[in-house]
Amino acid sequence: MKRAAPTTPVIKETGGSCQDWPDGLGADLRVLMITSEWPTPELPNSGPFIRRQVEYLRRAGVRVDVFRYRGARNPLNYLRAWRQVRNKVSKTSYDLVHAQFGHSALLALPRRLPLVVTFRGSDLEGIVGRNGGYTIAGRILRRVSKCTARLADQVIIVAESLANHLPQRDYHLIPSGLDLELFCPMPQAAARRQLDLPADKHLVLFAADPDNPVKRFPLAQAAAAILSGQFEVEMVVATDVPQALMPTYMSACDALLLTSLHEGSPNVVKEALACNLPVVSVDVGDVRHRMEAIDGCVLCTHDSPETIATGLAKVLKNKQRIDGRSAVGNLDERLLSELVISVYKQAVRRA
Repeated sequence: MKRAAPTTPVIKETGGSCQDWPDGLGADLRVLMITSEWPTPELPNSGPFIRRQVEYLRRAGVRVDVFRYRGARNPLNYLRAWRQVRNKVSKTSYDLVHAQFGHSALLALPRRLPLVVTFRGSDLEGIVGRNGGYTIAGRILRRVSKCTARLADQVIIVAESLANHLPQRDYHLIPSGLDLELFCPMPQAAARRQLDLPADKHLVLFAADPDNPVKRFPLAQAAAAILSGQFEVEMVVATDVPQALMPTYMSACDALLLTSLHEGSPNVVKEALACNLPVVSVDVGDVRHRMEAIDGCVLCTHDSPETIATGLAKVLKNKQRIDGRSAVGNLDERLLSELVISVYKQAVRRA
């Protein structure tokens, strides 16, 4: 197993302009976005999908202020953040509040402004503990998220499967978008040289934190171990890797392996498809929808090591890239940002 060597990227806070959208799509909106997932010096690669959404909203002319906090399951942290949000809202003329994840919406209650909430997975599905079961904290999180869903003016989910956990059926399905200029394929040999990865092995990418129980890294290891007599396989673990380097890892590897217990709309799968990297995945979130029309990917019908190993063997034997990029063109962040702005305007009109 080889772990990726992370580096610290430079995070640029740019306001953008309306030039990319000639009609100034969001120029009349000012939004306070609340999130617990945002890059910090300690966690420089946190929440890249949220940071990307903010960047594109700003390009469309939306004036977005980001309020970041760390709850860390500590009520005092939430109380402190709640007071800061109330103070910020009282001093600034925002049109609405956009909470990323259900628990972040707590900081906007009781509402003074229209509230939009984006649910992304664990906030509605729960938190997995070290024993592989759902935790008490996760069950509390689910209750909190269902409560904030009821109180929101508009609800966004990133995958259709999350709708099963909502208390209402009125929602917008807007998956996390992609930067298709960044996530594009490059020659495999050049990518391996750049990352100092072996040229003569089958490399399987595990692009998640192996210590996160929901990602089930031991299951991925068990599947790879079954193939040891058939292929020379090396697992490449890419965690805390800057977004700018992820396309290089995806181009260097032969397959992406996803073994999560649950997901919403896993960005890593969509990013791999944009890089034409074959994906072997268990059936979670919207993965089936993303992969069903793409030859060369494998959706595992069971989450046993043997079934996953069979899928991996099929991909490694083919040794071919896929045509995944054409399947994710509709996930361009610019297009999805237009949908988010439309939800904002509905929230303001409803309020």
